[in-house]
Amino acid sequence: MCVAGAVGCGRPANGSTLLLSVIIPTLNSENVLTPTLASLVSGAAAGTVRDVIIADGGSTDGTAEVADIAGCEFFAEPGPLARRLRMAARQARAPWLMFLKPGVVLDPSWVDDCGRFIRQAELRGFALTRAATFRRSSEFDGGSLVREALALVRMALRGTPAADQGLIVTRRLYEQIGGHSDSAKDPEADLIAQLGRRRIVVLRSGAAMAAPVG
Repeated sequence: MCVAGAVGCGRPANGSTLLLSVIIPTLNSENVLTPTLASLVSGAAAGTVRDVIIADGGSTDGTAEVADIAGCEFFAEPGPLARRLRMAARQARAPWLMFLKPGVVLDPSWVDDCGRFIRQAELRGFALTRAATFRRSSEFDGGSLVREALALVRMALRGTPAADQGLIVTRRLYEQIGGHSDSAKDPEADLIAQLGRRRIVVLRSGAAMAAPVG
């Protein structure tokens, strides 16, 4: 059931189009899921977020309750992470997918930046050749300064961003490259590697890891 202000209750505002389905894989993520969902509220209010899908691995904490209060779609599927993510992608209602790790908090400017990227991709015809990620932000804690530095090293050496920077990709491109792979040790990092640095645009808005709530 949707409640006022819930992230899963996106409605078009000023004629805007519902563009994104947000997919968050969880496992006992109650304390870090709340700040992530809070950062998505602006996207739902603007009509950018169509739905938020929580793909849970069998949590024993209050993850399901948090998802329900926020108006998210929730399903539990113990087993490989890659399979859960593919299942969530199939359930998604929007043509674009945004994969986020629980605990990732997006800058307030993410709605405009993400919407701009999607509109340009569709108008210029590169929706099937480009994906996007967020800039690594160090806003929330000192330890994230180290993570940001490591992310920059990773980009320089491996040429790809980290999975906790999020990933925005059209459903068609996701399916075209086979989605998350069951054979990968880290399916989220593997998907980014499959796309490759040349196909991933880094947006100006940042993504930071928030401290757990409670």
